[in-house]
Amino acid sequence: MKPTDYLALAISTFGVGYLPLMPGTWGSLVAVGIFLGFIQLVKGNALVALVLVSIVVVTFVGIWAASRTEALSGRKDPGKIVVDEVAGQLISLFPLTLFVHWSIVAVIISFILFRFFDIVKPYPARRLEALKGGLGVMCDDLIAGVYAAAITCVIVAVF
Repeated sequence: MKPTDYLALAISTFGVGYLPLMPGTWGSLVAVGIFLGFIQLVKGNALVALVLVSIVVVTFVGIWAASRTEALSGRKDPGKIVVDEVAGQLISLFPLTLFVHWSIVAVIISFILFRFFDIVKPYPARRLEALKGGLGVMCDDLIAGVYAAAITCVIVAVF
């Protein structure tokens, strides 16, 4: 294997993809940890920008890493790939950057909603999963993140 193969494996698994149970849930928890870390570092518009840039970077780097990991494993969307959950969970948490007041309960709600939509894969997530390579790996979770973000936004706005 080349050094870039090891890099792709490290990025696509985020270090938790090899855990024996629920790698997708662990990947989502990594994203929650990243988000909570960002909150400690920056506030306001800088937080919005940091989360947006992170979503874009994780998504595009994730497409490459997931494609490479699929090729190395010889399997379509192996369970050890969790970079898609990291990107999707960050998307579902993004609305919280737009509110001045929210609690850790909102983070938990976002987490639960994202995991639900990631498992259920409502339209068009399941169809996008069929796309080739890393794009298919990432797209269904990005859609799950958007659904979870929309509902999280409404819940936080109402309560």
